[in-house]
Amino acid sequence: MEVFVIHQEKQHHTLHNPTGKQRIGLAFLLAMLSMLGPFNIDMYLPSFPEIANDFGARASLVQLSLTACLIGLAVGQMVVGSISDAKGRKKPLVISISLFALASLLCALAPTITVLIFARFLQGFTASAGIVLSRAVVRDVFTGKALTKFFALLMVINATAPIIAPVSGGAVLLLPFANWQTIFIFLFLLGIAIVLTIIFKLKETLPEEKRQPSSIGNSLRTMVSLVVDRSFIGYALVVGFVQGGTFAYVAGTPFVYQEIYNVSPQVFSILFGINGLGIILGSFLVGRLSGMINERTLLRTGVIVSLTANSLLLTMTIIEGPLAMIVLPIFIHLFTIGIILTSTFTLAMKHQAHRAGSASAFLGMLPLVVGSILAPLVGLNESSAIPMGAALFTTSLIGSIAFFTLTKKKASPHHESKVVVES
Repeated sequence: MEVFVIHQEKQHHTLHNPTGKQRIGLAFLLAMLSMLGPFNIDMYLPSFPEIANDFGARASLVQLSLTACLIGLAVGQMVVGSISDAKGRKKPLVISISLFALASLLCALAPTITVLIFARFLQGFTASAGIVLSRAVVRDVFTGKALTKFFALLMVINATAPIIAPVSGGAVLLLPFANWQTIFIFLFLLGIAIVLTIIFKLKETLPEEKRQPSSIGNSLRTMVSLVVDRSFIGYALVVGFVQGGTFAYVAGTPFVYQEIYNVSPQVFSILFGINGLGIILGSFLVGRLSGMINERTLLRTGVIVSLTANSLLLTMTIIEGPLAMIVLPIFIHLFTIGIILTSTFTLAMKHQAHRAGSASAFLGMLPLVVGSILAPLVGLNESSAIPMGAALFTTSLIGSIAFFTLTKKKASPHHESKVVVES
């Protein structure tokens, strides 16, 4: 792996829009950090029915463990994002991911569903550092069209995690003597491996002269400044609701596919993985079209297609359509997620160099807040897929309204400063 940050004698050297092997190496390193989120959320999904049986718990209570994780991810991003703007990126990462490994071990040893729910909150809180700080590092290093292209590349690599995670979970459950606890042992080992990678491969990308003063008051002022930025909050609401609604699919399909449509945990994992290909294709498309079609046009297309697909999904859940007609609109929706995530990140972060950690945290928090509300709701009626379809349709509709009413057609000119980094 390439050395990403150059330091010679007493001079600082600028790492700005790196190319070639540097760019690819940085993408894989940051993907490893941000993959903790999808693995933490998705890997144990095939074991939902087993967890319910093991603890004698209702589906909605098992889904509450997912909600706890999402809340942890949301709260953790706001805390870690603000801290990283003051303390840099590397140290918060090392501490947070080390604690993630310990939280994963606690999940594996949980004696009751209540302890599991609490441990999942801790797991989400600590895993949040990988998500928010990988994005902040991108903003530290890249600007302009290079920012769009690199984030699209990162999303393509990243999007393999939601495919690999549930498939890996299903594969782990096939191992001799394996159970749902084995999945959390795997996450414990993954956390240890990532910590070691951070220590030896990641260089600090936020020099001291670029850092913000560390105080509760300053953090609150930064958050208020983001909320009152109409264009930023518009893009944040788009990704917050459209991506947030996807957690209704994440929480609902383990029961919809396995209990209503009677597929096995392994077939569920395959279907989940196939749908995940949609995110890869959407992100790849944005990367290819960047420079030819502006990000706002791509985002508008993604929002409209998402709403259309989820209208079809809701209809199919109401009339109890075949499994294929449930999987297809979900695939199309996830294709638009690849477009929406990349486009909103570029448009929202364009003028946030001075508060990249906090802005990245805000963008990452809203989908998790929405998802944490929806996850237990879709399990209230275990014999119907309608709650899942209604949740996806409603969130796509709200995201569309936010796009067309709050976001600006043209951003004001802004000076993009190059980022100086040191080893």
